[in-house]
Amino acid sequence: MTISSSLNAGVAGLNANATRLATISDNIANSGTFGYKRAHADFQSMVITQAQGSGTYSAGGVRASSSRVIDERGALVGTSNALDIAVSGRGMLPVATIASLTNNAENSSMMMTTTGSFRPDSNGVLRTEAGLVLLGWPADANGTIPVLPRDTMSGLKPVTINANQQAGDPTTAMKLGVNLPATNTVADATGGTLPLSVEYFGNLGTSETLDISFTPTVPATGASNQWTMIIRDSAQSGAIIGEYTLAFDDTRGSGGTLASVTAVSGGAYSATDGTLALTVAGGPLTMTIGRLGDPNALTQLSDSFAPTAITKNGSPVGNLTAVEVDQNGYINATYDTGFTRRLYQIPMVDVPNLNGLTALNNQTFQTSPDSGSFFLWNAGNGPTGAVVGYAREGSTTDVAAELTALIQTQRAYSSNAKVIQTVDEMLQETTNIKR
Repeated sequence: MTISSSLNAGVAGLNANATRLATISDNIANSGTFGYKRAHADFQSMVITQAQGSGTYSAGGVRASSSRVIDERGALVGTSNALDIAVSGRGMLPVATIASLTNNAENSSMMMTTTGSFRPDSNGVLRTEAGLVLLGWPADANGTIPVLPRDTMSGLKPVTINANQQAGDPTTAMKLGVNLPATNTVADATGGTLPLSVEYFGNLGTSETLDISFTPTVPATGASNQWTMIIRDSAQSGAIIGEYTLAFDDTRGSGGTLASVTAVSGGAYSATDGTLALTVAGGPLTMTIGRLGDPNALTQLSDSFAPTAITKNGSPVGNLTAVEVDQNGYINATYDTGFTRRLYQIPMVDVPNLNGLTALNNQTFQTSPDSGSFFLWNAGNGPTGAVVGYAREGSTTDVAAELTALIQTQRAYSSNAKVIQTVDEMLQETTNIKR
């Protein structure tokens, strides 16, 4: 009956607008919640009678469905905590609950979030106050990230930072800039050996020394412009690890620069990049003495012996002072010696349909049949954005828009209630006909 269907349509309208009111209430309540994705209610009409010429129209009413607008991004808000992390652009951070973590992240159920305020707990595990643990790929000892599967959780581990950790950085490269006195290679020169000691750091953070001696070749007449360089390693009880014959140019255009380097013993000299391949107690060490004709490395000028530029990498053992995350998702630790080490890489999780994800508590999400399978990207690669430290993502709720929608919903609810009231009055009139 048409009049009865009108009553049903009015009731359906009340239910639909009640659903819309619930989403508006949720959005307003979470207008200050970091990482909150606003809820949205959609209305669909229901058609009961579709046959042509049926002669009777029956009101179908309306039904409502709610969803989250997950692909909408909130504004980034700056903070003072280095491990407050947000995503600028597409992508999410991989997280898991403490309760789901047993021995490793592979036994847990991965969730995703767009922002989080992470701090180490008593075991050094980075987690939020809500118990969400940040997951990442641990770096090798040399700071490289191994190749791991991108479509599974295999390899993801809870990010753990030990505040009391120490680390040393062994020296693997050194640049030697020294000027040798040209007057020491002329006839009648004294020919004394010139010593030079250069510190380097061993694999255990110990301070070691390369003892380098330069002995000029003194000719009977004229100038030889040649030197013998001998390198000894204190970590090997002063053993000789390299001996080289250095010849310097005395022409007008290239006077004082290296003309040739001949290896007597030890590692070879590379004329391409001007390096010596030395082997110290802890392993290989590359020493740069300059390419042939290079005025910025070993030179032979005037009458003074002077180290002009000696640089090296590495550092002694240092204490952890700071941990930060960069835009590529790398978590880097800085030590009081100035040494920086890469500890983890935080991948970006992406799915084909972000709005198809299942919403959970604490602004987290999980994959569903509607979202499609996840893939782990390096931050900034593919469709994903960058990782931002010292920042949180704000709520996507627009309070002004929600209040406007609240007024519209109130009017629509009142109108549907009026329909029910009118149908009731019409039924009452129909009942009164018999009287």
